Amino acid sequence: MVKYAENKVENLKIAYIGGGSRGWAWGLMSDLAEEPTLSGTVYLYDIDKKAAKDNEIIGNKIKDYKAGADNFEYKAVDTYEEALTGADFVIISILPGTFDEMASDVHTPEKYGIYQSVGDTVGLGGIVRALRTLPMFEEFALEIKKYCPDAWVINYTNPMTMCVKALYKAFPEIKAFGCCHEVFGTQKFLGQVMARYLGFEKDIDRTEIKTNVVGINHFTWLTEAKYRNIDIFPIYKKFCEEHAETGFVPEKKDDHWMNGGFNTNEKVKMDLFLRYGVIAAAGDRHLAEFCPNKWYLGSPENVEKWGFGLTSVEWRKNDLKERLAKSGKLVSGEQEFEFKPTGEEGVRQIKALLGLDDFVTNVNVPNIGQIPNLPLGSVVESNARFCADTVIPVMAGDVPTAVHGLLSTIVDSQDMVVEAAANRDLELAFKAFCKDPQNTLSLEDSRKLFNEMVENTKKYLGEYKF
Repeated sequence: MVKYAENKVENLKIAYIGGGSRGWAWGLMSDLAEEPTLSGTVYLYDIDKKAAKDNEIIGNKIKDYKAGADNFEYKAVDTYEEALTGADFVIISILPGTFDEMASDVHTPEKYGIYQSVGDTVGLGGIVRALRTLPMFEEFALEIKKYCPDAWVINYTNPMTMCVKALYKAFPEIKAFGCCHEVFGTQKFLGQVMARYLGFEKDIDRTEIKTNVVGINHFTWLTEAKYRNIDIFPIYKKFCEEHAETGFVPEKKDDHWMNGGFNTNEKVKMDLFLRYGVIAAAGDRHLAEFCPNKWYLGSPENVEKWGFGLTSVEWRKNDLKERLAKSGKLVSGEQEFEFKPTGEEGVRQIKALLGLDDFVTNVNVPNIGQIPNLPLGSVVESNARFCADTVIPVMAGDVPTAVHGLLSTIVDSQDMVVEAAANRDLELAFKAFCKDPQNTLSLEDSRKLFNEMVENTKKYLGEYKF
């Protein structure tokens, strides 16, 4: 049972679904180790039991590398019951299927000339990924309802919007929200812009850039942005006009990530601002997939012109091999654990929900009116206030008319896919597949491509009506 001490909360139970993660889990360990006001146990549940056991060993070793990093114990468990019973918080971070299924999501459409820069949120790949992911989230929600109905649930898995909606559809009383760092990246970019405008030697910390957030995950927009009392919009407009052709890369990017197609020079973000007068608040790779196919994607040559990358699943597979090797070294002690802040706000959100903090940040939750011109009940991204056992969406206002048409098409499509997954209805999913902005195909070719992609992920679609 949670115990409150002066400025501390002890004996927390955190359940981590996907606790065998070689990446996100280590980041959580690092963030928790750096937070002296919290202590307890993290229960690691994963269908890959060895991966969870490895992370148990890694998590329990980190106290050997840094004083004070002994505030959390890690325990791998075999069942939902062990992980969830009495949990105060549940974290979900999974890979739905394997990278083989993701390779089909991302690369099968290339046979028809359709290229995707990410393929995990929207687009044809995002839809098929959702079909195998959402039944898993339905299961998670029902297990949470059974074993820890009052726990707060933090989701990091994509497709974020649809995953969160599936949780609420299966368990309407769930206390869940989705977290994404894409807005943080845009705040950082705006901090760089403002530092140059004001002549500062150092970039402005992204937390000093105050924004109003409206939209859906990975297609989020800022209708207000200020640094102290300075309106950023007119400054950003001038900056975009000056850099629209050349792009803007403020610092050398890590070669590892550049080789993975994670490069960007912000040209898409700036072009969207000059088109619509609203700041697009996600990375260019994600933004491109929400827009009509020929704008920023269409072909590798067009992608190169716009200065971002196509992240291949082959790169992800090679990166996983490196992380598996790193896991082995961390388990054996050959490599020391690296304490490195993730930049995520999950731990701070946990603190606030426990009453140790009170702050505002962007999250994905059902629309209860915070964005009036998007459908009630659809999962949207906006700011929310985090305080004692409460997440209160901030009234963000309407999505601007200029971008509403782009957004509403995707919202309708994603809601359709959630319904299709809930009813295991592939025909309804196909209708969403046909209306996606990335689909430039005839009805006949759309059917062929959809059938092939579904066949490639059929192992995870056992309950669907074929």
